[in-house]
Amino acid sequence: MMKTIDELYKEDKPREKLLKKGAQSLKEYELLAVLLGSGVQGKDVLKLSKEVITLFESSFNELSINLLAEIHGLGAAKAAQIISAIELSRRYLIKQNSKINSAECVHDALKEYGSKKQEYFLAMTLDGASHIIETRVISIGTLNQSLVHPREVFADAISDRAAGIIIAHNHPSGQLIASHEDRSVTKRLKEVGQLMGIELLDHVILTREGYLSFREEGFL
Repeated sequence: MMKTIDELYKEDKPREKLLKKGAQSLKEYELLAVLLGSGVQGKDVLKLSKEVITLFESSFNELSINLLAEIHGLGAAKAAQIISAIELSRRYLIKQNSKINSAECVHDALKEYGSKKQEYFLAMTLDGASHIIETRVISIGTLNQSLVHPREVFADAISDRAAGIIIAHNHPSGQLIASHEDRSVTKRLKEVGQLMGIELLDHVILTREGYLSFREEGFL
């Protein structure tokens, strides 16, 4: 029996298309339409999704909730959904594919932090084969021993059953120089790691222009 126009239209909707043919059959804006679920008065979900994809193509590396929310009809809640979906995907892709065998790999995985205006201190846990288990922000603010306590770094490493950790932080000033405080924090964490049986493999300083590796510089 021939299908009605309404039935054909229904099958062509992103959600129904996904259920029938799989996610691979959908275009980028259709995938986003499934995530958003609905549009707003005067702008259906497909039109809204196409506007977001246009923003992806021009400013993906600068995406933020505020930037997305500037699109009429998107709003903070839907913008948060998009940012959360991207971050969740990024984390699982890192877990599945990333193996760290050099400071350059660390820089590639964390290069977004090199351009941050605040100082971020991160800890990356690794398994015995040097695959990333998880990357976490430990603190935000000027690096010092009171801000970066060993328990904050190693509690997650123990939970992850990590064989080693790599720590990293950015220098908003752009200077690729290890300060006295940088070295002091590294020395303390290295000593704690030796006691815990979780090796501190490197400390990488990140800037917009590049990186400095404590291991490569002979500081570890």
